[in-house]
Parts: sequence; structure tokens; C-alpha cells
Amino acid sequence: MKPLAITASTLVNACSVGWAEFGDALVTGRSGLRRNDFAPAAMLETFIGRVEAVDTHDLPARHAMFDCRAARLVHLALEQDGFIAKVTRARERYGAHRIGVFVGTSTSGILSTETTVREASRDARVPQFPPTFYAGRHSMYALARLVRAHLGLAGVAQAISTACSSSAKVFGAASRAIEAGLCDAGVVGGADSLALSTLHGFRALGLLSPQACRPCDASRDGISIGEAAGFALLERDADAAVHVSGVGESADAWHMSTPHPEGAGALRAMRAALTAARIDAKDVGYVNLHGTGTVVNDAAEDKAVSAALPHRPPVSSTKGYTGHALGAAGIVEVLVTAFALTRQWIPGTLGCREVDAALASSVVLDSCDATIAHAISNSFGFGGNNCSVLLSRAS
Repeated sequence: MKPLAITASTLVNACSVGWAEFGDALVTGRSGLRRNDFAPAAMLETFIGRVEAVDTHDLPARHAMFDCRAARLVHLALEQDGFIAKVTRARERYGAHRIGVFVGTSTSGILSTETTVREASRDARVPQFPPTFYAGRHSMYALARLVRAHLGLAGVAQAISTACSSSAKVFGAASRAIEAGLCDAGVVGGADSLALSTLHGFRALGLLSPQACRPCDASRDGISIGEAAGFALLERDADAAVHVSGVGESADAWHMSTPHPEGAGALRAMRAALTAARIDAKDVGYVNLHGTGTVVNDAAEDKAVSAALPHRPPVSSTKGYTGHALGAAGIVEVLVTAFALTRQWIPGTLGCREVDAALASSVVLDSCDATIAHAISNSFGFGGNNCSVLLSRAS
């Protein structure tokens, strides 16, 4: 794979709206998790990563067909960090038709669907959906369509929905499109909002923790669901502090909701990323774990990391900051990994008080300075949809 420069990025999550606030949260160890106060699912005893600003954020009138919580997250993110200005400069350089859009999501605007159906059921009515509802809100492609419209782009576009690896796999999709000559640059990212199906669904699976998640902790007992949106601009032959050097993907299909107990698919994804980047395993200086805080997932990932990187580089999970943003977790954590490379620093694992003695990895509890040339961000989804993104610091 030819390296791609990350020339711009932006994000919103439970810790922040934009990079300035999020960078401060990462460095100071400030979590964005809170006791569940998401009104549609207030009966659930859990912690969530809610983006408070989205509750009062309105879409422009021209984007009315997209109006839903997920779309507002997308728009809110695009408006931060000077991202639009940087994409505009890229558009002037390459042309609107030569910049691709690749967006990952696991639920898109499903909260709007849930709300409409629930309100109708209370009155024994047939749910009424406007003509543009599917294309603008419910469809997995709706968010990609909104990104294209808001940024004025007209190149190849793709939506990826592979559960929690969705917005990590966009890096692979963009790389392939650029190498195939379909575009010269790509806007990659993703978004997921809080929704009834995910909150109640994870509760039904017994994976929703009643407290703030504790990745890698000896007493970990489940996830804290969050919401987020994030985007990056990828360009060839451009100056940037961090490049995407390799992307590895696998699909082990071991179980619908449980990873292979030995982390077989995760291991293949990590090794594929190393191969794509032409980098020796020993040169990886940090791994941002998928690290959900469930007993099985953390244990399986630990086995994969230990097999792929036997020199035991430092690892951490940042879901204690943001919660598990599901389809948006990939983009958020790739950008956190880029931040770590730029700053030469490793974020701690918030919520973890005592590392599980059964884990072989070198889990970092407290943030610390480090010398890192290459780092991996892992994102693993239901059904064995695995993706590892390898980032490198510019020399």
C-alpha cells in the first residue's frame, strides 16, 4: 500500500466538540462518560458517552431531508477544526469529482425510525414516513450523501456498515479507490448516534455495564455505549505529520456477536496491516486497542496482539474517555492514535484500576511520553469484521 497523508481531521465525541477540547481531555485524563441520561432509554442503568451539543445543533435548511441525530453529529463534526476550509483547498486542487467520500456507520439514522414507529404504536397508527425518509435518514448511505452535499464533493462515494469496524475500514476503501485511479484524495470518517436498538440490544446480550467501562481491568463487566462523528482528509504525496501506512482486514465469522477465542481474525488483520505497510512487527511502538471492556473481547484481542507483536509494545484502550462509539469507534481511535504519534505520547486506559493478570499485553494505565514511529489502531466488529490501521510518523 502507498502511504496516505492525513492532512486534516475533525471529530466530536462525549469529551468534546473539536480537537482542542478533546486533546485537553486526553492529556488530562478527563472522561466524557456519564450516568445514562438519554431520555428514550432512560430506564437502563448504565453509563453513556453522550454528545450534549448535538441536542441543540440544527442542520441548515438545505439539508432538511437528512435531519436526525446521526446527521447532526456529522454536520457538527464537519464544522469544526477548519475542516471545511481544508477540504475546499483540496477540492480546488483536485476537482470535486476527484475527491472520494467513504463513511462508516452501524446504525445511520435508525433512531428516527425507532422514534417514528414507537410514537405510532402508542396510538395504534401506521407509522408515517416522508418520501425522503429512507434515502435521507434510514439508509446506511444517507450520511455519506450528506457529507458529499455539505462539502460540495462529487467523486466516488461509499458507505460501509460492518458494525464496530465500519469507520476503520473506510481507510482501506479509500486506499483502494485512490490506487485504482478512481480519485486523488478521500474524505474518510463515520458517525453513530445513541439509539434504542443498540442500547437495548447490548443490554439483552448482557454486555452493557452498569458502571463506566473498565477496559482490561480484572473486574471489567461490559461496555459503555457512546456516540461520535469524525472525519479525516487523505491525500497522496502531501506533507503531514502522520501517514496511513497499512490497512489490514479480515472476516473470521466465528460467531455473530463473539470474537474467536484465540483472536484469530484480529491476528490476521494486524498481520495484514504490517504486510501492507512493509513494516516489521518489532517496529510498532504502540497499539490502540479495540478494548471494549467486556471479558471475552479484551481477552481475545490480548491473544491476537501478543501473537502479532511478541515484543509486547505498550497498549491502551481509550473507550474510557468516549465510550464505545460503535460504527464511529474506528475513526475516533485512528485519530487518537495519530494524536499519540504526533505528540509522542501514549494515552492511559481510563477506568482500568487493576490490569487483569491473565492478559499478556503491556497495558498502560497512566498517560506517558514515548518514542513512537509506528502505531496500530484496532477495530473489531460483530460477525468477525476486523480491521487494523497502521499509522506512521513522518520522518
